[in-house]
Amino acid sequence: MDYQQAQGQLTQVQQQSQLVMQKVQALAQKLSAAAPDATTGREWAMDLREMAMAIQAQTQQTTLLISQMADYIGRLENEMATHPAPTVQPTGWANQASGGGFMGALTSGLGMGAGFAVADDLVNDLFNLF
Repeated sequence: MDYQQAQGQLTQVQQQSQLVMQKVQALAQKLSAAAPDATTGREWAMDLREMAMAIQAQTQQTTLLISQMADYIGRLENEMATHPAPTVQPTGWANQASGGGFMGALTSGLGMGAGFAVADDLVNDLFNLF
């Protein structure tokens, strides 16, 4: 896998996540219309909200993992292209110095904020059904 493939996988995961969240939202709207009473409708919406939050958490973890892998692969590719004897040792992408690894990826954002915001909006929309 190279950097471009990892970035493609990241984009695909984000798109699939948005599609799943839209389908959960559509189901919530159908259930709210079919609910026999308001209390049942709210209960169903809360169940769907819990499911949407679990999907969102899983997607965020997957996105973070793929982003870290893409970042590490990109650094390795750059290092290999510029040095005959690379200084970066492939000891694991999670064990990078302060500029990399989990905290580095987390603090740099890596363009994930917009995807997370969309998922947050969809989950919050489930609350606003009732």
